[in-house]
Amino acid sequence: MGSLLESSRIKDINAMYLEAEMELLDQRIQKESLELLELDCDLLVQENIAFADRIFQEALIIQKFEDANKMNEEIIFQHQRYDLLRTLFWMNSIRIKEQCNSDYHNLVYFYNFDKPSLEQEAKQKFFSNLLIEIKGEYGDKVMLIPIAADNDLSSIDLLVNYYGLTEFPVILIDEEIQVTDLNGKEDIVKYLS
Repeated sequence: MGSLLESSRIKDINAMYLEAEMELLDQRIQKESLELLELDCDLLVQENIAFADRIFQEALIIQKFEDANKMNEEIIFQHQRYDLLRTLFWMNSIRIKEQCNSDYHNLVYFYNFDKPSLEQEAKQKFFSNLLIEIKGEYGDKVMLIPIAADNDLSSIDLLVNYYGLTEFPVILIDEEIQVTDLNGKEDIVKYLS
């Protein structure tokens, strides 16, 4: 019975991933069209925000699935796929923000997925809850992008090294500011004005 339930959850994650992947490809084509055809930035930014909101909601659902199951190879694989999708979204979001001179903020939350220590797990739960609260409060002004830093994905490893990220969890704000210690949401909000 447990195996059937886990298999069903994995199928749900697969379906969400395929839909999100299609939307990301659509967005990338929009971005390329913007460069070639000088499309309307307002529309492009709105689509980017809507996609960010969808993948954020899907991340919450996947987290519930992961919390309910023992970690197996299929769950880990699905998590890696979503991390790559979120990373592509982040890169796309950077380009759109620069080209359209948009004022939203990228909050990229890097954390340990594979066997965090109890201390890390507690800290990550605290960070995650604060970020969810900030996303709820700031809505379209924030692109919240959670990415596991320890998924053995070379593209993510390159970005972690490029930005000099060494302590996890960490929140990278607008590709410039690293926050590794939080007392409250004001430690992040002060960078969002």
